[in-house]
Amino acid sequence: MPFDRLKTFLDHLEARGDLKRIRVEVDPDLEITEIVSRVVREGGPALLFERVKGSRFPLAINFLGSYERVEQVLGMHPEALGERLLKFAEEMMPPRLSSLWNARDLAPRLLSYRPRRVRNAPCQTVVRPDPDLGELPVIKCWPDDGGRFITFPLVMTKSPLTRKSNVGIYRMQVFDRNMTGMHWQIHKGGGFHYNEAEQLGRALPLVTVLGADPALMLAGMFPLPEGLEEIAFAGILRGRRTRLTSALTCDLEIPAEAEIILEGEVPPFQRQLEGPFGDHFGHYSGAADFPCFEVKTITHRDDAIYPAAIVGKPPQEDRFMGDATQMVMGPLIKLIRPEVSSVWAYYEAGFHNLLVASVSPRYTKEAIRSAMGLLGEGQLSLTKCLFLVESGVDVKSFPNVLRAIRTNFNPRENFLLVSKAPLDTLDFTSFEMHLGSRMIIDATGSRAQYSGGTANVPGARAAAIAPPDNPVQADPADLAPHVRRWRLWEDTLLAVQLDLVAPEAVRESLRRLVTAPALSGVKIIVVVSADIDIDDDVELLWGMFTRFDPARDVQFTSVSMAGIVPVYEGVLGIDATWKPGYPDPLEMSDDIVKKVDGRWQEYWK
Repeated sequence: MPFDRLKTFLDHLEARGDLKRIRVEVDPDLEITEIVSRVVREGGPALLFERVKGSRFPLAINFLGSYERVEQVLGMHPEALGERLLKFAEEMMPPRLSSLWNARDLAPRLLSYRPRRVRNAPCQTVVRPDPDLGELPVIKCWPDDGGRFITFPLVMTKSPLTRKSNVGIYRMQVFDRNMTGMHWQIHKGGGFHYNEAEQLGRALPLVTVLGADPALMLAGMFPLPEGLEEIAFAGILRGRRTRLTSALTCDLEIPAEAEIILEGEVPPFQRQLEGPFGDHFGHYSGAADFPCFEVKTITHRDDAIYPAAIVGKPPQEDRFMGDATQMVMGPLIKLIRPEVSSVWAYYEAGFHNLLVASVSPRYTKEAIRSAMGLLGEGQLSLTKCLFLVESGVDVKSFPNVLRAIRTNFNPRENFLLVSKAPLDTLDFTSFEMHLGSRMIIDATGSRAQYSGGTANVPGARAAAIAPPDNPVQADPADLAPHVRRWRLWEDTLLAVQLDLVAPEAVRESLRRLVTAPALSGVKIIVVVSADIDIDDDVELLWGMFTRFDPARDVQFTSVSMAGIVPVYEGVLGIDATWKPGYPDPLEMSDDIVKKVDGRWQEYWK
């Protein structure tokens, strides 16, 4: 059933036994984060905090924190919806009457594309022309955060030039009673609109929706192509048209069934220091100057509910939101990349740090062409590590990906480094905001890859070397200093935990490991810091892929030059240790942990 507002969805979850009300008073300063993080790790229910200290509004969280909850929103599993949308798009090229008949099950969704305008809106029942953000239960997530942040807003803007709308989710640090930061990263649609407004010397009118219906909240996360409006796509997800009404103070339309609305504008050429903030990479993102949102009016329902979400070291609630997004949108990549069978970004690595694509190359090096194309598509353009595997390999299974690398990866032919590239605003590994490097590993092993033509690099045409049955012929602790523990994953990737030592000592230890003849049968060696549990798959993937920049931190057994072309040989080594200058990983303060320990049974009464 379509859910027209957040409360309706929460009531539905409660009727299913999938929502828990917390009736005792809780502190929005860190306590909620610790409670929710534990519930998410245990696969627990959605939560409704009825008494948040300092606010009269209840707070809902983790309501999209499972695949089953997302499926309830969409009316089918997100993978099924993605495949169905792909099938429809393929059948409609060119459109035929038979195609329309075959797609009749999608008719309610497709006919819901256009929103419906209404006059009376529940979200404007209460009007507060003298806004005070301090009345909202805004949370502080992590101890070293720069303040309290609105973490699940739907930010609505229109292009000053085209009048096309955008809905996105951007964190908002509360500066005072009527001003917040606006964390527009380099690839965000709202940021593009603001750039247009600044070039015209104008303020950008803006509305923030706190608590829309769950389909619209999902649509706000989706990496839609520019020009495809989230409001319209929400109608497809929901199967019912989005009800819109006019904002009170600006020329924007807002969802009539929303819980809370903040109306205002973002002045041109005004910046304020925002952050740090504990982000989904599991570390604090650094403080930086971002635009400011001036709130002019707050409107809300009588029984409004404030939404929030926690991000941090995985797993967190955003895992299910991000996975649902790529389950729906991922299959559509075949419309522009027919040789690509599937793609998957790993939540364990913060999504943007690791993307795996299965490809069926049809000619020499088409897999690399596919990789370059993927790295130019929407939010995929922020990918740091792209691994290519053959069609048929399960891209969601990292062990299967490792087996493909073991069989097919030869760095001479199959490694590509892209330096000086744009990266996610949150990535800190290059020590330069928005800039860094990327790497591509081609483990497709296609015969076409080596057929026809001649290699550009002398001697570079080489099939992957068959790995030995036992790739580790000696204890790594005997081969390099500072080794605490090690783990061999799928006979392919050797993860080595090192003591906390200076970066120079780390590099020397890695050099000894990648050049050791006893480890020459290993494809990849990754050294990680002592805080990483190398026996935990989720933590190991997080520790590996959030803490290195390829251009800075990758080594090979040997590298030579053929003209200006680097020729990589042997074992791929990665220094994924925490380095001085990196932000700290996220840890909850001991006093909050003890507080929640002591109150744990009280929460559930």
